[in-house]
Formats: sequence, structure tokens, C-alpha cells
Amino acid sequence: MTAIAGALAMAVAMGLGRFFYTPVLPAMMSGLGLGPAEAGWIASANYVGYLLGAILAAYGWAEGIERKVALSGLVATALLLLAMGVSSNVFVLAIIRFLAGLASAFVMVFTSAIVLSHGLAANKPWVQSSHFGGVGAGITISAVMFGLIILADSGWRMAWIMAAVLAFAGLIVVSRYLPRDIVRAGPAKKEPPLVWTPSLAALTIAYGIFGFGYIVTATFLVAIVRDGGGSSLFEAGVWLATGIAAAPSVAYWMPAVRRVGLANVFALGCLVEAIGVAASVLLPLPAGPIIGGVLLGATFIMVTAFGLQLGRQLATESPRRALALMTAAFGTGQILGPVVAGYLADWSGTYTWASLAAAAGLLASAAIVLIYCRPRAV
Repeated sequence: MTAIAGALAMAVAMGLGRFFYTPVLPAMMSGLGLGPAEAGWIASANYVGYLLGAILAAYGWAEGIERKVALSGLVATALLLLAMGVSSNVFVLAIIRFLAGLASAFVMVFTSAIVLSHGLAANKPWVQSSHFGGVGAGITISAVMFGLIILADSGWRMAWIMAAVLAFAGLIVVSRYLPRDIVRAGPAKKEPPLVWTPSLAALTIAYGIFGFGYIVTATFLVAIVRDGGGSSLFEAGVWLATGIAAAPSVAYWMPAVRRVGLANVFALGCLVEAIGVAASVLLPLPAGPIIGGVLLGATFIMVTAFGLQLGRQLATESPRRALALMTAAFGTGQILGPVVAGYLADWSGTYTWASLAAAAGLLASAAIVLIYCRPRAV
């Protein structure tokens, strides 16, 4: 039940709170008259909030109240999803997405700290896979819901409102089953200051570049489908394929981790994702976006999760500080990605150059980890 609570928390905060913007974006752009640059700024506001939340989570103020903070973040996520459905002003939408990013960072950091500590104490490594798989499950559920809304011709506002309903339903279950505290060897205490080794610094830089590389496709994939002439149902189908590939991704990459280590799998995931990002714009419909969505789903949660796990190995005395500060680097890359992509799309009239820049970033991230971070077996 701890694993289920963690998965549902991630489904609400990340699958809905963060990534539901992607399938709804084309309809919002059409309904509100938004261009790619404006859509990119709204997306980046979410990642600014995520960055701030990750930085705040690095300090010791939440010691002993992690569960309360996580549940408060889920309540805020549900309310902010509802607010997206009743707003039209670009500035207001950006503020809402900023607050949603702040909430999702708190949920990610603190539910992960609770759930993963219980999985480790129980010697059940599959708890991690289930927990992070919740992101893909949330994407999958939201894609199905969005497809039904398209069939009912209910509009993008109803999509946000229904996402809020799903979020409140998930909140009820999480509040019932999420454990009350982190499993600790002793009483709650502050971690010592983080010691920056060359390997940890290189990983943090690579993690930030990865944030830039993956978020372009994660934000604009459905818009790429519409730009290429795909139907609304095909848009939902591409996002559904992304979610289906994402949900079990941590689990099906685990054998590779045991064989070649976290660093090598991190780099391989970035390489596979770079191929998908490039394919999404270089191959025609329907193949390009489907390949891009499947390869994105198959890698981005896994690389995110295993990158943090590698960071914990490199900072054994201060693992939560390492997690929070790596998430901050990740958030910085995410802030830059949609803004750069939006302006490149406005300038070129296509998402091709933005996606190729993202693919190059993913290749750079892989190279940094392979060169500077020693592969370590789990």
C-alpha cells in the first residue's frame, strides 16, 4: 500500500500536475490564440516553480513533517488544475503553472523520501519502480481521459476540470495509505553540508542538461503532431503511447542497471531518448511522433530516477540534499528548454530546430556521465 500511495502521489503531482499541460496545449493555443513562444513561457513558469520548490526542499525545515508537506502539495495541485480550467489570461496561467511546479516539487521530494525509505527498510527494490512508475500511469490515465473529452467535444477547459477531479480522487487514497514518517536509523536530524566531489558536480551538470533535453519533446510533442496535420484523437493516442511506455520503464531497465551500473544506463537512456526526440520531427506522421513518444516514455522517468539514485551513491552522507540540488539543476534545464524551443519554433515556423537542439543536449549529458562518473553496480 505504501508503493500504491507513492505511485498515486506521483501520478497526481507529475502525471497530471506537471505533464497534463502537454496534451491540452494545442487546444489551448487554438482557443486562446497563443503562439509557441507564449506557450513556452507558460510551460517554463511551471519549471521555475519546480526549481524553487527543489531548492526550498534542500533545507531542513521539513524534518519530521514530510507527510504534511507532501499532502499539502497534492491539495494545491488539485486546486491549481481546477484553476487552469477557468483562466484565460496568459499572465494568470503562468502564475498558476508556477505554483503547480512548486507543489509538484514538494510532492516529488518528500513522498520519494518517505516511500523509498520504507521500500529500502523492507528490502523491496520494486517499491522504487512502482513509485516512479506512477508518473507514467498518470500520463496514461490523463491521455485516456483527454481522448474521451475529445470524443465528447467538451473542450480544453473541461479537460482541466476533469484532471482536477482525478487529482482529488488520488489525494483521498494517498492520504489514507502514505506512511506517517520516513524510516530512520535514529531520530530526525539535519544532514551535514553536501561535499561536492568532481563526480557529483559532473552528474549534477549532466542532470541539468538532461532536463533541457527531455522537456522540449515532453512539452511540445502533441503540438508537433498538430503542426504536422495530425488529428485530435491521434494527439491523444501519441500521449497515451508515451504514458504506456513510461509506466513500467524503471522496472524494465533494472536488469541493465544490475549488469552495467547506473552511470552506463543513465547514458544509454539519454542516447535512446535523443534518437526519439530527433525522430519526432525528422520522420513523417504517424511514425515520427509515435517513435518519439514511445522512446521518450521509455527513458525520461528512468533517467530521472536512476540519476537521483546515482547522486545518492555519490553523496552517502547527505543524500536528500544531493537529491534536492540535482532536482534544482534539472529544473534549471527545464526552464530554459520551453523558452528556447518556443522562440526557435516562432523563428523557424517548425519545431525541428528546437528538437534537434534538445537531442544534442541529451547526447552531451550522456557523454559527461560516461567520462566523469564511474559506473557503479547496484
